[in-house]
Amino acid sequence: MRAADEHTGLLVDFGGVLTTAVWDSFTDFCRAKGLEENAVKRLFREDPDAMADLRGLETGELEEDEFERRFAKRLGLAEAADLIDGMFRGMQPAEPMVAAVRSAHDQGVRTGLVSNSWSTTHYDRDLLGELFDVVVISAEVGLHKPQPEIYLLAAERLGEPPERCVFVDDLRENCAGAEAVGMAAVLHRDPETTAPRLEQLLGIELKLPQR
Repeated sequence: MRAADEHTGLLVDFGGVLTTAVWDSFTDFCRAKGLEENAVKRLFREDPDAMADLRGLETGELEEDEFERRFAKRLGLAEAADLIDGMFRGMQPAEPMVAAVRSAHDQGVRTGLVSNSWSTTHYDRDLLGELFDVVVISAEVGLHKPQPEIYLLAAERLGEPPERCVFVDDLRENCAGAEAVGMAAVLHRDPETTAPRLEQLLGIELKLPQR
């Protein structure tokens, strides 16, 4: 029996939480294209226009092919086709975290996805339907993390007040956005640290694959 003050909603990021690390995939992409390994990361950290284009892509204001054209030019690449697919090709499912979400869902925790999308067509919708009660994808709602509105929308759709929700993300600024609206946030680095924290906050024992 779970205590009345325990969290009853779980909101989870996609890339870097339910998958292997996004930055590792970007590094693989850079190597394959003959770029410096941190070329993509450096653009997002140092070029405000690159970050503005990403926000436009995430909220659906910028079409994927236009983003690919602009970003390929920023990277000095002659070919823009397949750029988004190529950047994410190295990501694989993070089975322990998929199992953790499935276990929480099976035990009655309301679960939701909150994802800043690069493409709305690259999600495994069947898997999302199995894991989540609600799915909030940035380009489909015109909002992006860490805007407070996207967390509040997810909580509303989940049917849980923000203060009863746990949010998991691999980016510190996205966790801070969730905390700003009253959620408990878990900065994900690996399943070995995230899963025990979720068990503590949700008051359940997660069934995870044996290692």
